[in-house]
Amino acid sequence: MATMVTFHAHPDDECIACGGVMRKAYEEGHRVVLVVATRGEHGEVADGFLADGEQLWQRRVEETHAAAEILGVQRVEFLGYRDSGMMGEPENELPGSFWTAPVEDAAAKLAAILREEKADVLTVYDDNGGYGHPDHIQVHRVGIRAAELAGTPRVYQHTINRDQMRRGMEARAAAARTAAAEGGEGAESAEGIPDQIPDNFGKPESEITGAVDVTAFHEYKRKAMRAHASQISEESFFLSMPDDVFKFAFGTEYFIRAGQGPGITETDLMAGL
Repeated sequence: MATMVTFHAHPDDECIACGGVMRKAYEEGHRVVLVVATRGEHGEVADGFLADGEQLWQRRVEETHAAAEILGVQRVEFLGYRDSGMMGEPENELPGSFWTAPVEDAAAKLAAILREEKADVLTVYDDNGGYGHPDHIQVHRVGIRAAELAGTPRVYQHTINRDQMRRGMEARAAAARTAAAEGGEGAESAEGIPDQIPDNFGKPESEITGAVDVTAFHEYKRKAMRAHASQISEESFFLSMPDDVFKFAFGTEYFIRAGQGPGITETDLMAGL
C-alpha cells in the first residue's frame, strides 16, 4: 500500500480535477489524503441556500468531507488560508489570502503532512493553475516546494488537455450547426457554442506526460460533485451534460511529471507502488 496526497485550492476542486485517480487509488488499496488550501469563502451561493447564520465556508467544509468519503479519502486537512477570489479582484490582497501567503511558510505546512503520511505521490496543478486562478497557481508553487522539503518522490501536476478539449468543442459545435441547418426536431442551436478555447487554458498535448483513464469511476466523480451542492447545482455544466459528454470531458485525468515524456509515458499514478 502506498499513500497519495492530493493538494487543491478550494472545496470542489478535488473531485473535478482528481476525483477519478483518488477513487482509483482507494479501490486499489492505497491511502488517499486530501489537503485543501482554503475553505472557499468567496464562492457564489444562491439566495436562501444557507441556513440562518450559516457561513458559506462552513457549508463548504461539510461538503468537502462528504465528497471525500465518496472518493475514498481517509484524511482531510485544510491549511487555513482564505480564498483569494479570481485574478485581479480585491480579495487577492486581503490579509490571510492564499495568494499572498509566503510560499516557504505554506510549503512548510504541507511538507509536515507529507512527512507525517510518508507520501509516495503528491498531486498539484500545472504552473498556470489550469486556467490562471491565483489560488491554483499558488497550489503549484507551494506544492512543488513542499515536495522538495519533504522528499516526496513523485509529483504530478494536474492539467487540462487543451487539444483534446478543443477537438471535443469543435466537434460539438459542428454537430450543432449541422442539426440547426437541417432543422430537425430537437435540433440544438450552434449559437453560443465556442469552437475554440483560450490558449491559457490547460496545456498542449505535447507537454502532457500522464493520462489516466478514469471512466470506470465517473459515477463517483459526479456523485462527489453533487456533494458540493452550494457550488455545483443540478443545472450546472458539470451535472447537466449527458453521460457520454461527461466521460469525454472528465473520463481521463491528465498530468505532467518532470522527467517523463515526451508524450504520454504514464497511465497510472500509483504504478509499481
